[in-house]
Amino acid sequence: MRGASLHTRKIMAVLAFVVAAQTPARAEVTALVLPVADAELSLGGSAEGALFSASQPGTSVFASGIARFSPSLRRMYDSGFFWSVNATLAAADPLSRGRYDGDVLEKAYVETKLLLISIRAGMMDGAAANLQVTGPRAGQALDDAQTSFFSDPTGRAVTTIFAPRTALTASSNYAKILVETPTLFGVTLSFSFTPSEGKNVLPWAAAGPQVNGRQTSIWEGALRYSDDFGPLTMSGYFGGAFGAAERKLPGQQGVSEFGLGARIDYHVDDLLSFSLGGSWRKSNAHAFDNHRAYTGSDTGQGDVSAGASYGDWSAALEYSNGAAETVAGLPRIALNGTQASLRYVFDPSLAVSMGWQRLGYDRSAGLFFNGAPKLAMDALFVKLYLNTVP
Repeated sequence: MRGASLHTRKIMAVLAFVVAAQTPARAEVTALVLPVADAELSLGGSAEGALFSASQPGTSVFASGIARFSPSLRRMYDSGFFWSVNATLAAADPLSRGRYDGDVLEKAYVETKLLLISIRAGMMDGAAANLQVTGPRAGQALDDAQTSFFSDPTGRAVTTIFAPRTALTASSNYAKILVETPTLFGVTLSFSFTPSEGKNVLPWAAAGPQVNGRQTSIWEGALRYSDDFGPLTMSGYFGGAFGAAERKLPGQQGVSEFGLGARIDYHVDDLLSFSLGGSWRKSNAHAFDNHRAYTGSDTGQGDVSAGASYGDWSAALEYSNGAAETVAGLPRIALNGTQASLRYVFDPSLAVSMGWQRLGYDRSAGLFFNGAPKLAMDALFVKLYLNTVP
């Protein structure tokens, strides 16, 4: 197709530019820091932009991106005590909404430390999502991706059907309280409590959306272990989340999900390393939709990847597979995906990744927007990353 061919030529032109410019002068961009009384205001940000050529039913989208602004007000004391107020604001098109589904205010929380224990309150990720361990990545990931390369006829990401996401996100960025221990002997513990699905910054300030099966009182906990054994670095984590449902329909219940992950890195020398790892998630929420948590529901997903890095270059192969079983009149939905990616870091503020991704779905009843019970898609992509450094 002429349009797809044009997009592919654009991608190849960008690739040629990357190869030709792989040794530019390093010029990192630092966050702007301003004094505010006895505190410091840091103004940082990041942006991601993707150009891609997708082979899928009825699409003409070929670019996507997101920009974030991350202010932080921080006060340090000689005793080591500190407090900070942090926020992340984002602007994204429909294909780069990620796990927060396009929230303008993604995070807003306060943080302090008491006897080395970090305490946070506000809109942020839950305990398990913070400590998750996954396999290696080379920029763009298939699992829990910020950007999707496939769109439905309404312009939304196809992954809203059932996202490849092994991170425990039952508590999403709902307002919560979180406690995290310092890392001792390689072990970090974290716990969080989310009173509702409210996103009014402060916990207990809102009940959440007026929908059936909304979740309340989500308790979440996670443990991560990481340590070096000669040239090997080994990491692992386990997490769980449990909630209570309100406005329940027959058969609905509180969400419950579990996750685990592991990774091994072998460092040949200061430049070369090899990595292998994976992550897994299981939930009673159909396709990980909190509002479809039913008795007897079973949704599971796994992701494995292998990678290598040499200096500023890294590469990864990734495979994801999952299934949301039939429950309460909802069909069985299965997904599987494969991705090969390559990444080059110009400097701490600039990187690019490129590669190929395939994603497929099938369902036991009903049809996808292509008029069939199966949906197969693939894409070539180039993605640019810009960010400030502290």
